[in-house]
Amino acid sequence: MAVSRRRFMTSVVSGSALAAVSSSQLLSALNSAARADSPVGDVVGKITVGYQGWFACKGDNAPINGWWHWSDNMAQSPSRSNNTIVAWPDTREYTNTYPTAYANLNNGRPATLFSSYDQQTVDTHFRWMRENNIDTAALQRFNPMGGEGPTRDAMAAKVRTAAEANGRKYYIMYDVTDWTNMQPEIKTDWLTKMKAHTTSPAYAMQNGKPVVGIWGFGFNDPKRPWAPGPCLEVVNWFKDQGCYVMGGVPTHWRRGVEDSRPGFLEVYHAFHMISPWMVGRIGTIADVDHFYANVNLPDQADCDAHGIDYQPCVLPGDVTTRQRRHGDFMWRQFYNMVRVGAQGIYISMFDEYNEGNQIAKTAETLADVPADSGMLALDEDGTACSADYYLRLTGDGGRMLKGQIALTATRPTPPTIGGGDTTNLARGKAVTASSHNQTFVPQNAVDGDPNTYWESANNAFPQWLRVDLGAAASVGRVVLKLPPQAAWQARTQTLSVQGSTNGSSFTTLAASAGHSFDPASGNTVTITFPAASTRYVQLTFTGNTGWTAAQLGELEVYGSVAGGDTQAPSTPGNLTVTGKTATSVSLSWSASTDNVGVTGYQVRRGGTVVATVQGTTHTVTGLSPATAYAFTVTAHDAASNVSPPSNTANVTTDTAPNTNLARGKAVTASSHNQTFVPQNAVDGDPNSYWESANNAFPQWIQVDLGSAASVGRVMLKLPPQAAWQARTQTLSVQGSTNGSSFTTLSGSAGRSFDPGSGNTVTITFSETSTRYVRVNVTGNTGWPAAQLSEFEVYQA
Repeated sequence: MAVSRRRFMTSVVSGSALAAVSSSQLLSALNSAARADSPVGDVVGKITVGYQGWFACKGDNAPINGWWHWSDNMAQSPSRSNNTIVAWPDTREYTNTYPTAYANLNNGRPATLFSSYDQQTVDTHFRWMRENNIDTAALQRFNPMGGEGPTRDAMAAKVRTAAEANGRKYYIMYDVTDWTNMQPEIKTDWLTKMKAHTTSPAYAMQNGKPVVGIWGFGFNDPKRPWAPGPCLEVVNWFKDQGCYVMGGVPTHWRRGVEDSRPGFLEVYHAFHMISPWMVGRIGTIADVDHFYANVNLPDQADCDAHGIDYQPCVLPGDVTTRQRRHGDFMWRQFYNMVRVGAQGIYISMFDEYNEGNQIAKTAETLADVPADSGMLALDEDGTACSADYYLRLTGDGGRMLKGQIALTATRPTPPTIGGGDTTNLARGKAVTASSHNQTFVPQNAVDGDPNTYWESANNAFPQWLRVDLGAAASVGRVVLKLPPQAAWQARTQTLSVQGSTNGSSFTTLAASAGHSFDPASGNTVTITFPAASTRYVQLTFTGNTGWTAAQLGELEVYGSVAGGDTQAPSTPGNLTVTGKTATSVSLSWSASTDNVGVTGYQVRRGGTVVATVQGTTHTVTGLSPATAYAFTVTAHDAASNVSPPSNTANVTTDTAPNTNLARGKAVTASSHNQTFVPQNAVDGDPNSYWESANNAFPQWIQVDLGSAASVGRVMLKLPPQAAWQARTQTLSVQGSTNGSSFTTLSGSAGRSFDPGSGNTVTITFSETSTRYVRVNVTGNTGWPAAQLSEFEVYQA
């Protein structure tokens, strides 16, 4: 695994680390400002998130074939002793997750992780960006010339697809860490691969130019060893290519000390935009204010004086070291960077679970992390935070940057949706149960004392416990407790959560599952679910491994009673499939009504929310071909009241289209004769053809599909004219993920080309993930050379 900036950590700067900047020096820099402000574009005036996209799992078909960035030893499943992460992701919205060697989560569910290689994962991440008004993603691209290259190439394509589908922008950000032959190879990679992305309408543009980021020049460590000259040459080369070049630079770039090598100021000033790194430099609000006065203000002045756009980093803080302070640490940075006058803000990072500085959805409570992991959750300081809290906080920081809300030092974002769900709505409320045993009455479960408890009749499952909140509330979380004493041994109770507005008709809020109560973690289970308007909350128990009855010390219910509006919208009607492809389904439905007003709809695939929209149509993308799906829609209002689900729309996506994966792709050959070049074999015209050198078998032709794909069929053609007499070519088909090591897909055999049947040969084989497809030719009865007019590659 590449060691990169997330491993390059320094202690928080001490008082002696910064040379004093006098007020006269600062004023002089401000008064001599020479910048002509860049207009608002895709990075200026916008929020950019650093996007790693570097997680893979065994079984996800990624070329890297391992637990990439989840494990130290990526050949082995991640576990407490084999891991690289310090924070646990919330995985509830991913279609595919992969089992690990961690113990189950504290709530009893299996500990599974997502793969960035799954298109639905990237689609989900970019949907979160869209839902929270995050503008642009900087896709991190480390040295692509080695074994990681094919996977990184594929990730760039997946990011492009997700950005286009969600109306977000993205750009390529090179991280030069450990890139030994960086100077020539970064140019080759841009020209031969990444520049093609600039044709996407989603590719970020600034000042009319495509944005390219370069992270790592000038850092004072052996992993970035270059002198200023080669670095300056690379920056200027990208500028000559017509790019707007953003530089991820050391914290102390301006003074050339501490984390910055001396002599790099000319390099730094060559960038169009500068983004100094801050991870590991700040950890408290006092640190944030210290850097504002001593680093950010003079940095902005220097950038203004040299016509450079300033894009400082803002980070949420490391969960593990308890930096976050339920959002106050991050908001102080937003406040300081907006008042310093920054041209844009860079979030470090979107999906950095390795450092714990991720804003992507994260485990809310200890119930949502593996029991043996030692990891903390978002509520580590005692304040409940929803999994999406730091996405929402980033969205509000962007609103302040854009002037959509006033500059304020007071964080406007509530840690939980509704802002008030830190109050237990069930305490002291009316409670009933299906039965109780001896003195263990249901009232014990709402008295605020976990040492008293309710117990049902023995040997008589199922049993239920029901609390009346007194009025409808938007409920999204329940906390269940048993007495915390060690005398209560660990046990698993199988239960579900239901809700009702009238006490008679119940809907399922959380499906039946085994939930583990362990005295080592306080004998507490937290269950979260999409917020729903309900008055009666019911638990239904069907089993208990520790006793022959249902048992509960406390039933706590969290949500918010929103301004007196407790009426949910009507059910959306007539959910209909209006179109489908191999990877998408289009839906429409009839509008709901509400006593105050419907504010939007949530589209659910199974029980997972896949989109939040305001209209009554939506196209769900990122689906798998020839796969059955079930969709429902719910409506919600401003008070977070949620309607019952619509009718279910069942649909099966189309089979994969019959697409030639090789057409127009990069192609090479062992040789060619005269003008019969290998490119003729992938131009879509069967009348042009490739011919190898004569009388020199064996010969080969090879196509690079651009990224790994599942391949199961090739079609080989010669010109169809009758002048091309029948012939037999002896050939085999090989595949490779890296272009150097090939395996046989179809063994050598004589293949008959006959103009009577179109001069076409089709070869099928077991579907294989491959990027490079090669045809080796060892003989031809019609001419002493290998010949092909079209080399077509298909999935199946």
